[in-house]
Amino acid sequence: MPSTTLQWLSLVGIIWLQAIIGTNTNFPTYSSQLKQLLSISQVQLNNLAFASDAGKLFGWFSGLASIYLPLWLVLLIGSTLGLVGYGVQYLYITNQISSLSYWHVFLLTFLAGNSICWINTVCYVVTIRNFFSDREVAVGMTTSYQGLSAKIYANIVDAVSPHKKASAFIFLNSLLPVIVGLIAAPLVREIDEEVTSPKHTRVGFGVMFVITISTGIYAVLSSLQFVTSKVSSLGTLVGILVTLLLPLLVPLSVKIKELQENTEKVRIYHFTMEENTTSEERVENEVKEGEVQEEVGIIEEVGVKLMLRRINFWGCSNISSLVSLSSSFGFFGRLMPSLMYYFYRGKCRISRPASMLAAMVPMSGAFFLLLNKTDIVLYTSTAVIGVCTGAITSIAVSTTTELFGTNHFSVNHNVVVANIPIGSLIFGYSAALIYRKEGHEHDEHVKCMGMECYRNTFIMWGSFCFLGTLLALILHARTRKFFSQKQ
Repeated sequence: MPSTTLQWLSLVGIIWLQAIIGTNTNFPTYSSQLKQLLSISQVQLNNLAFASDAGKLFGWFSGLASIYLPLWLVLLIGSTLGLVGYGVQYLYITNQISSLSYWHVFLLTFLAGNSICWINTVCYVVTIRNFFSDREVAVGMTTSYQGLSAKIYANIVDAVSPHKKASAFIFLNSLLPVIVGLIAAPLVREIDEEVTSPKHTRVGFGVMFVITISTGIYAVLSSLQFVTSKVSSLGTLVGILVTLLLPLLVPLSVKIKELQENTEKVRIYHFTMEENTTSEERVENEVKEGEVQEEVGIIEEVGVKLMLRRINFWGCSNISSLVSLSSSFGFFGRLMPSLMYYFYRGKCRISRPASMLAAMVPMSGAFFLLLNKTDIVLYTSTAVIGVCTGAITSIAVSTTTELFGTNHFSVNHNVVVANIPIGSLIFGYSAALIYRKEGHEHDEHVKCMGMECYRNTFIMWGSFCFLGTLLALILHARTRKFFSQKQ
């Protein structure tokens, strides 16, 4: 199969992997049952949520593995870790295992969280290497599908097992990444060289963006109550699966075009040598243009140790509906940075740190808006937070490559995301303490419902987001000269 077709097929495989990789976002759907089975407090439950993020602390193992092991093996290792981590928990929730201690569940959750890093590393490495000149667009677009994970899992559970959601979510968490990993493993591989011309790449990404935006619109609409009340769960699931198959149209069209071109080459094989000479000159000109583009896009390559020394480095009542809403809008948030780069490439545009700053401001306001008890504010704030967190996640990947280069990206990125479990521990533990305090005041069983349980938490999180806004402003000020030179 021609390299160009394989190049686009690798992107499709990455899209499928990203679409099912967000297993940790399903934790709220079965956390209550875990809390009941283990007889644990809210603080201990929050520690389990932290355990999933804590797996990222050892994500750099997957970065090192991607350097020395075949990428398909790294992918299967990640899928297997998730199978063990979530699979044993599923057996426990369904009473197939009689007893499992709190610390057993903690370690299993940690293992499952680490599995995401392995799959993510493969996705990022293949995307950056196969679409190096368009890596910002490719990474942003594929990463956006990770925002759909919770939505996809929720649709499957609603259609297949609506009455046993907790066990169904954990079962899918363990099995679905393995199945998709086995399907995508032959597709997700590094192509020897980037063979697609800039013109064809731009057209291909244009079609991909149309498909991706259509997928996001469908995800948002199918999350709204007035739509779900009229369409069956199975119908919604079929729709989302069809949208995930649509990206195959791009490599399929490329393959058809290549077959047509090969047919034309056979017909004109006996043409004069003069035309052959002209073709060779055209190829030489394209090579020279590619060399000029590479010179313009020179990036400083920074290793892990040097990166750590750089100051720029330190710098609803229905749970499933809220999770689906946040997931759907997170999808658009992840997609927006790559859309902006696609349309304004080569033109004056704001830097990555400035984009982070722009995303932090509305997110800070959204947490304070949650102090209002109305449902419309709850859903609106959830959507805003989903968009902003998705955008920041996508921007962070591109910022890492621009500030520290691509040669050590697989390790560098996993070191950068090690901040996530730290924040998860601090914010989650603080929220649990506030919840327990309010529970003692209102209910002797330490069960708290309503705004009183979370008011102080929203104020605290909003304040931390405001602090993050100031840090993004500092990062923008420090890197402004660097990004202005790149433009």
